[in-house]
Amino acid sequence: TQAYKEHEQKTADYTKDKWQEVNGGLMSVFAKFAECMNNGNPADSIEAQALVKELQAYITENYYTCTNEILAGLGQMYVADERFKNNIDKSGDGTAEFISEAIKVYCNK
Repeated sequence: TQAYKEHEQKTADYTKDKWQEVNGGLMSVFAKFAECMNNGNPADSIEAQALVKELQAYITENYYTCTNEILAGLGQMYVADERFKNNIDKSGDGTAEFISEAIKVYCNK
């Protein structure tokens, strides 16, 4: 796919340290979602929707252009694939589901 090709080009020069930095940054965005959720904000809140926008921008900047279509697919994958769910939920139980719901709202605007 075009996204895969772009990912290959964008990350071709990433060192081990750069990968750790980029992946750590992604986990930091997930942690912000956990905090948002723990503060009682629903998935359709202004705060959660701003974090979806931040997530989409982070993916675009560091991995590949994250269109709304791709983002919607990621949101589904975050809860359907146990590996992703378990990794994201390291930020707090229910975080993957919260992100998935927030993405669904964002992409259906």
